[in-house]
Amino acid sequence: MSLIDVIMSRRSVRSYSKKKISKKFLKKILEAGRQAPSASNVQPWHFIVLTDSEIKAKLSQGRWNTFVKDSAFTIVGCRYIGDSYGRKWSTIDTTIALQNMVIAAWALGIGSCWIGDFKQKEVKELLNIPDDWRVVSLISFGYPAELPDNSSKKPLTEIIGYNTF
Repeated sequence: MSLIDVIMSRRSVRSYSKKKISKKFLKKILEAGRQAPSASNVQPWHFIVLTDSEIKAKLSQGRWNTFVKDSAFTIVGCRYIGDSYGRKWSTIDTTIALQNMVIAAWALGIGSCWIGDFKQKEVKELLNIPDDWRVVSLISFGYPAELPDNSSKKPLTEIIGYNTF
């Protein structure tokens, strides 16, 4: 599949098979994140890879994140806020790195889902995240147990403006 085909076919996967993900594939996914661009190449991110079933179960208690417990692994993307530079750019930089991981995973046949349903304070306490770091997002990963249908997207004419809104 071409990169464009990978991007165009990627869907959020919330139902995972029990199939294990190899260390080789996990490393490729993480490496895709590491290679992401960041403002002034500061790389203001830290990623926590969750494979422990008890931790994943604790993070599956929300209304929209119950599938985290079934993931092969979940990545917690954290951004540094300990200086003015990090407070300004680290959300964008960390999100770019996480999206690289999502696209790399899909190219390897591994599904994922962005998760915004978490409580910052609880996640930080559970995972011992320092005070000068914030969680941007959780992303669950695993081989899809089923593939979601293509969701309809708005036409470009509704979401694109040229030279003005």
